[in-house]
Amino acid sequence: MHRAHRALATAGGLLLATALTCTGTAMADSSPVAPTTAASAADCRPLADASAQAQAIVNAACSQIGVPYSWGGGSIHGPTYGQDYPGGGPGAHDSQVKGFDCSHLVQYAAWQGAGIALPEGTWNQARWSGATARFTPAQGVAPLQPGDLLLWGSDPANLGSVHHIAIYLGNGRMVEARESGTLVKVSDVRLDAQYAGALRIAGSGQPPANTKRFMTWGTDVGLRPDPSTRQPPVTRLPGPTAVDVLCQTHGESVTAEGYTNDAWSYLPKYKAWISNIYINDPAAWLPGVPAC
Repeated sequence: MHRAHRALATAGGLLLATALTCTGTAMADSSPVAPTTAASAADCRPLADASAQAQAIVNAACSQIGVPYSWGGGSIHGPTYGQDYPGGGPGAHDSQVKGFDCSHLVQYAAWQGAGIALPEGTWNQARWSGATARFTPAQGVAPLQPGDLLLWGSDPANLGSVHHIAIYLGNGRMVEARESGTLVKVSDVRLDAQYAGALRIAGSGQPPANTKRFMTWGTDVGLRPDPSTRQPPVTRLPGPTAVDVLCQTHGESVTAEGYTNDAWSYLPKYKAWISNIYINDPAAWLPGVPAC
């Protein structure tokens, strides 16, 4: 795993399949709930009452209106260059396009808006155990609130088949990264035969008071009883994990993937320290986190 590309590397084998599901080709015969109209960035906003957390999720997604779709592109930090779609067509050169695919736009909005760490892959997001409510296809959009995640699958009864995901705005509208050759945009919700329902992520756990949430990168990352590697780990993080940081200090220098950093962050949940080298942020000294 290379630090410069860790947002892609942490996806492992899921990234290719995730991107493949978001081309939009399976939705060609979709039926919107209202006539489609052109939408600008000003049209992308919560269109109904919603919690502050849900509004923040919507606003984060809407901040990316006009960004290109890129097959496999995007991370919790923003657009990235994608991968060339092996099936050709508009996505054949997406490695040269900086943007988002559908699941990474949703992942970005959840993280930037509310500090919610969604998994990789449309099907994994559809089955996310942290959902605070779920809605069936038969319910349509009536019970939905801004910030809910809309799902489409080849077999709507099987969430493992979900191939597209978008964010509900309210009033039958959504924001999505649909397919190569298009931009992140506002669309009418498509209640077609592949619509697989929706889930609510707003209302899930928030960072404790006086902490700030970050994602880690890497696998088998050791958390230490002090800001050094001299003692055995208290525990290990098996993969990328959302962590809540209370404060940071300077300690033993750690080198990984060609980078060296002596900053360490304290994680109250684990009563342990993590080297900032393993926190997925471009800054060595984390922004907005006080010194211990």
